[in-house]
Amino acid sequence: MFTGLIRDIGTVTSFQNNTLTLTTVHKPKLGDSIAINGACLSVVSIASNGFSVELSPETQRHIALERLSGKIHVEPAMMMGDRFEGHIVQGHIDAIGTVKEITNNGNSYDVIIGISAQQIPLIVPKGSITVDGVSLTVNEVFNDSFRLTIIPITMKETLFGTYTTGVRVNIETDMFARYVQHLLHHRHKTLSWDDVNKMTALY
Repeated sequence: MFTGLIRDIGTVTSFQNNTLTLTTVHKPKLGDSIAINGACLSVVSIASNGFSVELSPETQRHIALERLSGKIHVEPAMMMGDRFEGHIVQGHIDAIGTVKEITNNGNSYDVIIGISAQQIPLIVPKGSITVDGVSLTVNEVFNDSFRLTIIPITMKETLFGTYTTGVRVNIETDMFARYVQHLLHHRHKTLSWDDVNKMTALY
């Protein structure tokens, strides 16, 4: 489990034979779970200046693979007892979005990200979303896109400051929204308060 707070900006050294090698400040242990641009991966080898992770064919089919070069977001898995500051992030990429528009408002930036209309029911106004591993609040939802408001420190301390129109990003929708959709789809009925109480207890 992750929180969506980026702990390090790594640099890709190589990506070949399904193995991604990074130079990072963060020093993981062999076998650790770690989120790379929001995707949960396992550390398969350690070097003095970084580490390597392996990407399964399944992972490669569901993430913005072309972004695994240059600088990338790194977040180690949350440890028991850590301060919880973002939101619950699993590192499971639901979709790939595309940056449609970036507007500088002076003390913030509006970023509109296009996404498949199929994913829109899982994106809730004022709810949480993870973009390339960054925990964010959704400000507005449209038919096939959503709007974020990014503050200057996020632009500076994450890769959002490098994004341009057309860049593809990894999207993880809110876990609670996914559970609700799954239950409604398979039970073919409205949720009872007992259902809601059980899900919120898990969440």
